[in-house]
Amino acid sequence: MSVAEQGRLAGRVAIVTAAGQGIGRAVAERLAAEGAIVHASDIDGDLLADLDVASTATVDASDAGAISAWLADHPRIDIVVPAAGWVHQGNIEECSPEDWRKSMLITLDSAYLLLSQAVPRMTEHGGSVIAIASVASSLRGFPRRAAYSAAKGGVIGLIKGCAADYLAQGVRFNAVCPGTVDTPSLRARIEELIPTLGSREAALKFFTDRQPAGRFTQPEEVAALVAMLASDEAAAINGQTLCIDGGITI
Repeated sequence: MSVAEQGRLAGRVAIVTAAGQGIGRAVAERLAAEGAIVHASDIDGDLLADLDVASTATVDASDAGAISAWLADHPRIDIVVPAAGWVHQGNIEECSPEDWRKSMLITLDSAYLLLSQAVPRMTEHGGSVIAIASVASSLRGFPRRAAYSAAKGGVIGLIKGCAADYLAQGVRFNAVCPGTVDTPSLRARIEELIPTLGSREAALKFFTDRQPAGRFTQPEEVAALVAMLASDEAAAINGQTLCIDGGITI
């Protein structure tokens, strides 16, 4: 069987966090479909019960010890997708120190912790790191997203810095920056906004109004971009922020 028949990621070992639902799950499923040996984690292990990948683990991506214990069984890694994140809804006056710290811990610190332990396993043979960032970051400001944008902007900076550091070792780093994606997290945020905006229709409009394409991006669309960046087809793409946002950043 040829590599093409096996899949363009055949035999490559992939690590994906926050794979229980939404973008992380779609990514894990797509990489597996492309032939990768996928090891997926989530803080909520119940969400991984029916995920058909090589292995799953209940892991708090913001806990260095938990990441270390998880990766101990995976000495070789070819693909890394840090997908953990948390969205604080509110302006800076509505963001408590606890909200700020939680935003950084789950979104930015988790990416640092995973990369700091996974990248040394990639330097001898190369590989691809694809972080799930956001257009709500250093790329574009949105109402009620101050803390989230700061954390995702940090993810972009981390990726660009690492891309410069590991170019000679053949490890590529890129950030995928979705706009509004139709996920359980989005639906929960819509519900959370109802008391603030007065109705579900107003809460939904808050999100749809920022979508020039007139629809939400699907997790599978983001996963397709991640799979391409993980493959040899993207060998010349490094240190980039790739927006998949339905036209938000045109």
